[in-house]
Amino acid sequence: MYGTKRFSLEEHELIEAVIEQFNFGLLISALAGQAPFATHLPFLYDATRGPKGTLIAHMARGNPHWKDFAALAEAGAESLIVFSGPHGYISPSSYGPGDAVPTWNYVAVHAYGTPKVMADAAVRPMLEKLVAAHETGAAPWSLAGNDEGFMTRMQRGIVTFEIPVARIEAKAKLSQNKTPEVRGRVVAALRGQGTDAAILADWMDRLAPSG
Repeated sequence: MYGTKRFSLEEHELIEAVIEQFNFGLLISALAGQAPFATHLPFLYDATRGPKGTLIAHMARGNPHWKDFAALAEAGAESLIVFSGPHGYISPSSYGPGDAVPTWNYVAVHAYGTPKVMADAAVRPMLEKLVAAHETGAAPWSLAGNDEGFMTRMQRGIVTFEIPVARIEAKAKLSQNKTPEVRGRVVAALRGQGTDAAILADWMDRLAPSG
C-alpha cells in the first residue's frame, strides 16, 4: 500500500475497528501464471488468534476461488484482503481562503495471509457468529428458527475458511496535513452531506481531531 508516515494507521485497536465496521472485504488471490481472482465477502476478525489475528469467512462451494487455497499454501503465497473504510470527496470550498485542490479522504486496511479451508463442522458456528454480528434490534433473527434439514442442505453449499494474518498495512488519509481549524471546517461540511459523509467525519474526529 502506498502511503506516507503521516497517513499510516498503526494502532491495532483502530485497525480492528475498521475491519469490524467495514467487514465486507475483497479477497484477492493469484497463482503464478494466472490472472488474479477476486471475491467480495463478509469477514469475521478474531484478534485473539495469532499475533496479528485471524480472518474467517465463507463462500459458495461453486466458487472456484477456494480451490486455489492449497496451491497457494504449497507455493508459500499469500492472498490480499482489502477492507475499504469510510471515504469521500473533499472540496476546497470547505478549507477557506487560499489556493487549494480537491482531494479524497479515506481509511483502508490491507491484510495478507494464506487461506486455509476449515472442517465442515466449523460452518455452523461461523454462520451463527456472522449473523449475530449483524443482527440488531429487540428481536434479532437467528439461525435457530430454521428447519435443521434446510440448514444442513444450505451448509453443504458453502466452504468456510480462515486466514491467519501474516501482515497488515493500514492507511487513514484524513486531512492530517491541514490545520485543526481547516479540519474542523471539513468535518462540518461533511456532516451536512448525508450519512456516508457523516461516517467519514466521525473517523476524522476519531483519528484527526478537529479541535
